[in-house]
Amino acid sequence: MLAALVVMAGGLWAFMGPGEKYFDIAKNLDIFATLFKEVNAYYVDEVEPRKLINHGIEGMLESLDPYTDYIPEEDLESFSILTTGQYAGIGALIGVVNKKTVITETYPGFPAQRGGLQVGDEFISVDGQMVQGRPTAEVSALLKGQPQTDVTVEVKRFGKSENIKLKLKREKIKISNIVYQTVLPGQVGYLKLDDFTPGAGKEVEEAVVKLKAAGAKSLIIDLRDNPGGLLHEAVNIANLFLPKGVEVVSTRGKLEEWNKSYKTLNAPLDTELPLVMLTSRGTASAAEIVAGSLQDYDRAVLVGDRTFGKGLVQTTRPLTYNAQLKVTTAKYYIPSGRCVQALDYQHRQEDGEATTIPDSLRRAFRTKAGRTVYDGAGLEPEIKIESDLLGAAVTELAYSGYVFDYATRYVHMHPAPASLVGFKLSDEEYSKFVRWLQEQKFTYTTPLEKRAQELSEAAKRERFYPDLEASLKEINKRIEQSHQTSWTKFKPEVSALLEQQIAFHYKLHAGQAEVSLQADKELRAALDLLNNSQQYRKLLAPR
Repeated sequence: MLAALVVMAGGLWAFMGPGEKYFDIAKNLDIFATLFKEVNAYYVDEVEPRKLINHGIEGMLESLDPYTDYIPEEDLESFSILTTGQYAGIGALIGVVNKKTVITETYPGFPAQRGGLQVGDEFISVDGQMVQGRPTAEVSALLKGQPQTDVTVEVKRFGKSENIKLKLKREKIKISNIVYQTVLPGQVGYLKLDDFTPGAGKEVEEAVVKLKAAGAKSLIIDLRDNPGGLLHEAVNIANLFLPKGVEVVSTRGKLEEWNKSYKTLNAPLDTELPLVMLTSRGTASAAEIVAGSLQDYDRAVLVGDRTFGKGLVQTTRPLTYNAQLKVTTAKYYIPSGRCVQALDYQHRQEDGEATTIPDSLRRAFRTKAGRTVYDGAGLEPEIKIESDLLGAAVTELAYSGYVFDYATRYVHMHPAPASLVGFKLSDEEYSKFVRWLQEQKFTYTTPLEKRAQELSEAAKRERFYPDLEASLKEINKRIEQSHQTSWTKFKPEVSALLEQQIAFHYKLHAGQAEVSLQADKELRAALDLLNNSQQYRKLLAPR
């Protein structure tokens, strides 16, 4: 009966005229306002009006999709940084690592790096204000300010008995979209594109020109874990490799004004250069537009894992009191006509989770050359290499901050090598790390342990525990034994984490790339492909 009423209500809404719909909106807003007043007046404890209203807004928007957000005035600056990549500050990323506010990255050429601040430095004070224990957002706000204004920072550095005080002059910071570029063996150009903030297209153009001048005869664009950004920058990047006047992406929304077609406007940079795009589960949005449009025109081969599948477009709308609403206004469609959106937020499961389209129901489309591609679940690479699944021990260690802390210790005890190519931790150094980790009393709980505990509790509830006690104890014993050997079992994975973080401490993204690219399966597959022109052409041929 209830389900029937819900369906009926949905049907009535669908047949409402504009006047009826506006009345319904006004009615429910009035109910919400009177409800809030009553709660504020009569609830047994004091309530915070702003917090209560914000929770209400967040709850409402959560029922739509994760990309529709309310942005209050106090968060506008952070939102602007995310969308533009520009702010005024010292040029450093900060984060909390094991309860310490530390520098996690410095941007080359900006005040923090020029002044001598290093990855791993712990903030003690900013302009005389102690920052220990304060939220990262507050510390970040203290560091930012008007360009050409001074800020004094006090940091603690590993191995130094006294804190370091520096006066820095804030500058307008522009974060580069490309974090690393080089020419790899076989005359293969490589660039890592991390964002799609303003100027991304120009940056990629300049990088490709430089790589070709340095001898590159083919190109790899690494879009792994690129979350996307500005749609027009995606069009600009695709335009570098596609003829003028072809459609890169189209958008369709509820309102006519959101139905648009975006075409290449300029002469291309190069339509013949062999091109590979590296993708992962974290490749999303604008990054999928670039990779998908080049796939649809048979202009590039995709190598890696299936992409995230975000086919939704957001627009920012102004609200009162300088707040803003980032709202999903359309879906985008790449040249073959497919939408890559993987999750359906309108039709949810009983538990509230968004539904997915089964592979069997995904629709087939054709690239320009006639190759079959599918919608509804991101982009499927021509050469698929699934990401390695890390054990719980490695995953929890990676997020714990201990790898970062050990890297900080290591770089201050070992001078930076001339080159990080071939850098490997010795067995002795790895053993030192394991002993140090034990001293820090690092612990973790695996899903297997949780399931074993749940099994024991279920057996007790069902009164079967006496019959199963011996077996359950044996299982727990084996799990404990696996704990004791985990750092031996996962030595390759943990060593790789350490080596990459140490390299990042030394030389930021360039150092990390020098180390990680050596054992990069996706990159190796891309290099092998570009060194085999016959296979490259075959993958792009009609079939």
